[in-house]
Amino acid sequence: QEMLDVAAEFRKRQLPIDNIVLDWSYWKPAEWGSQEFDPSRFPDPAGMIKTLHEQDHLHFMISVWPKFYEGASTYKAFSDKGYLYKRNIANRTKDWIAPGYTSTFYDAFNPQARTAFWNLLNTKLFNKGIDAWWMDASEPDIYSNTTVQTRKELMTPTFLGPSTQYFNAFPLQNAKGIYEGQRSTAPDQRVFLLTRSGYAGSQRYAAAIWSGDIASRWEDFKNQIPAGLNFSLSGLPYWTSDIGGFAVERRYEHPNAQDQEEWRELQARWYQYGAFCPLFRVHGQFPFREAFNIAPAGHPAYQSMLYYDQLRYRLLPYIYSLAGQAHHQNSTIMRGLVLDFNADPAVRNVADQFMFGPSLLVNPVTDYRARSRQLYLPATTGWYDFYSGQYQAGGQTLTAAAPLERLPLYVKEGAILPFGPAVQYTSEKPADVITLYVYTGKDGQFSLYEDENVNYNYEKGAFATIPLSYSEQAKTLTIGARQGTFPGMLAQRTFRVVWVGKTRPVAWNPDATTPQTVTYTGTALTVKME
Repeated sequence: QEMLDVAAEFRKRQLPIDNIVLDWSYWKPAEWGSQEFDPSRFPDPAGMIKTLHEQDHLHFMISVWPKFYEGASTYKAFSDKGYLYKRNIANRTKDWIAPGYTSTFYDAFNPQARTAFWNLLNTKLFNKGIDAWWMDASEPDIYSNTTVQTRKELMTPTFLGPSTQYFNAFPLQNAKGIYEGQRSTAPDQRVFLLTRSGYAGSQRYAAAIWSGDIASRWEDFKNQIPAGLNFSLSGLPYWTSDIGGFAVERRYEHPNAQDQEEWRELQARWYQYGAFCPLFRVHGQFPFREAFNIAPAGHPAYQSMLYYDQLRYRLLPYIYSLAGQAHHQNSTIMRGLVLDFNADPAVRNVADQFMFGPSLLVNPVTDYRARSRQLYLPATTGWYDFYSGQYQAGGQTLTAAAPLERLPLYVKEGAILPFGPAVQYTSEKPADVITLYVYTGKDGQFSLYEDENVNYNYEKGAFATIPLSYSEQAKTLTIGARQGTFPGMLAQRTFRVVWVGKTRPVAWNPDATTPQTVTYTGTALTVKME
């Protein structure tokens, strides 16, 4: 009931959301690994998921560990077939739950064990309507808070050989089993995995990776920025952190007035940053992390979280196009400045700014009570303040205003930014009206990507792109001929064009701005700047 109440509160407050997560311990206390709901707390899990789908328009993600309690109903079946690591069982080590239970993990390097694990998830969970998988402890964390050497000893031998050789690849194989299992079971439903650890190639198995159980502290927040950038530079496009941090200092659990305000500011600042990560998600221990549990509706922290939540959804045509580029052109979404401005030596060690796609320069604020921050605008191009439309030359360091409600955000000169309608969830309505903000001063281009959103037909060519290009000399925007097609594609849509220039600053407000408007049916057309 708590999950349904939280979902209803999001909808009541019009806080856009698409996915809700049921974390661990939904099973009976002594039956970890059974993959079964505790009926005393979840009497009708399929009905609950159906309500989340049909009434709240939410996807449902559930936590699944590769862990088996010795007393769980599934343990013997896996043990009898040799699918489990047995060293932790022999050691009689107990975990940290209640009185402590002896447990182990399955051997994800064994293809038969991977199949058996998927079959278990399929029969116990997936058939109830699960949309996505939260794959926790995938290091593997057979015994928590111990050394890497001990971890290796607890998973020896693997099906392929010694753990010293294969240890780091466990999360890759764990993801592979679920990905291949779901695709064979439901070939028309996209797989989505969120895993606590990853390995080179994890992206092949629809795996996004988060930075783990980090602390709710300013220094940990600051460290997420270079962590995400280095991760993305490694060729894995989908990374995220627990917005607000996971592990909480005790002073925040029952805070005095001063600690309460610091908590709210930390959450708001992290939320601002999270809105420009490849995955935008909130997670952590108590205190509760919903915006309405962090601050009252009139508080600046709440207003900031609402603003960036709404902005993220307005940016969906841009973000989904970035996702299309990640797949079709091997691009990445969260970009270290050296990727796009490698001719500028000043960006080589910038660890607290980044590009979100090709157009947005994001500058998180990671110091408590800071109301401004120093930042660098890369050379070779100019920049527009996202909020005011004011132009700034590149190649300079400046101190930008950063009130609690906003992080400094800049748009690259020549950018074409597409914004969709205001929605509460991604499938609420089609983007039949797209507002294009054109940041003039240099030639620019962007490719708008679309497909069916939920299946794999794009692998067979069922997708469409609309090339957008701006000519500074001609002062024209060309909306090119649509290339490709897919079932359900909009035959016609409206483009609203807003021009931003050095001498014509325009604040971002797609609903208030009076644009030039054109009707697009798939053939090329040109819009002249008025």
